[in-house]
Amino acid sequence: MKLSLDLASDSKQEWVDAVMADFDAFLQDHADCERKASAMAMSFVAKYPDRLEIIPELIDIGIEELEHFQQVYNLMSSKNIQLAHSIGEDPYLKALLKLCHSGRLERFMDRLLIASVVETRGAERFKLVSEAQTDETLRKFYKTLWVSEAKHGHVYVKMALNYFDKDKVYERLQWWIDQEAEILDNLEIRAALH
Repeated sequence: MKLSLDLASDSKQEWVDAVMADFDAFLQDHADCERKASAMAMSFVAKYPDRLEIIPELIDIGIEELEHFQQVYNLMSSKNIQLAHSIGEDPYLKALLKLCHSGRLERFMDRLLIASVVETRGAERFKLVSEAQTDETLRKFYKTLWVSEAKHGHVYVKMALNYFDKDKVYERLQWWIDQEAEILDNLEIRAALH
C-alpha cells in the first residue's frame, strides 16, 4: 500500500524568490493557510460524523494545524507582523475544489485526496523555504513543518483507503496530482504558500 505522493511538478525557483523577497507577506498567508487547514480537518468531522475510523486522526490533524498557526503567529509577533485583516481567496484551492465530484461519496473521496495533494505540496514548499533560509531558527522551523505536512499527505490517502477500493483511490489520486500540477503552472507567482 503506497501512501506517499509523487507530485507531477516541482515548484519553480521564481516562487522561492518571490517568497524570500516578501517574507512578511508569506508569513501572513502561511498563518491563514494553517487556520484553513485546521478548519478543513474539523469540517470532515462535522460533515462525516459517521466515519468513526478517521475522526480521531482528523481531530489530531486539526489540533496540529492550529498549533502550527500559533507557532506562525508567535513568529509574526516577534517580527511585529500583524495577521491579515481578512483571509483572502486562495486561487489554488478554489481551482482544485471546482473539479470535485458533486455526489456525497465521490465528493468525500475527492476532498480527502485534495487534502492529501495540498498537504504534500505544502511539504514540498516548506522544504524549499527551509533550504532558502539564512536564519537558522527559520530554517529549523520550516524543516519541522515540512516533515509534518508530508505526514498529513500520507494520512489523508490512508483515510480514503478506509472507505474506497484501492485501485479507484490511486487512479483518482493520480488524476488529482496531474490536475494540481496544471493548476499550479497557471497560477500567478506570489509570496504565498499557493
